[in-house]
Amino acid sequence: MSVEIGSKVQGKVTGITNFGAFVDLPDGSTGLVHISEVADSYVKDINDHLKVGDQVEVKVISMKDGKTSLSIKKAIDRPEGQTSSYSQQRPPRSGRGDNRSKDFRPKGQFKPKESFEDKMARFLKTSEENLSTLKRNTGAKQGGRGGRRG
Repeated sequence: MSVEIGSKVQGKVTGITNFGAFVDLPDGSTGLVHISEVADSYVKDINDHLKVGDQVEVKVISMKDGKTSLSIKKAIDRPEGQTSSYSQQRPPRSGRGDNRSKDFRPKGQFKPKESFEDKMARFLKTSEENLSTLKRNTGAKQGGRGGRRG
C-alpha cells in the first residue's frame, strides 16, 4: 500500500519523544505525529495519549525531504461543518483595542476610602520620615568633621 499525502493509514507507534511520536507506516517508512496533532485538546504530556506499540490511524499531512508528517486528530472523521471540540470550547478572540475602552467598575457605586488630599498628606509624611532616617544612617558613614584628609 503506497502512502500519499491526504491518505489515511494504520500505523504502529515505535517511539515517543517530548515533541511527538514516531509511527511505522504500512510501506515500511516512518513518520512523525507532532504533539500538536495528537488530540483536539492541549496535550501537555504525550504519554497520556499514546504508548509504544499502539495501533493508530493517521492521516499523511506532508512529505518533504524524506520526512513524513502525520496527524491523528485529522484522521478522525467528523460530520460536515463540524470543527474540533477544542475550537468550539474557546471563545472568539477580540481585538486588542476592545479591552482598553471597557470600564469594569460599576457606575455610581465607587466611594473612595480617603480623599486625594489625605493620601498626599500621608505620602509626604512617610517620605519625610524615610528621608530623615536615610540621612541619619548615612551621615555617620561619610566621615563628618575631623576626618583625615590627605
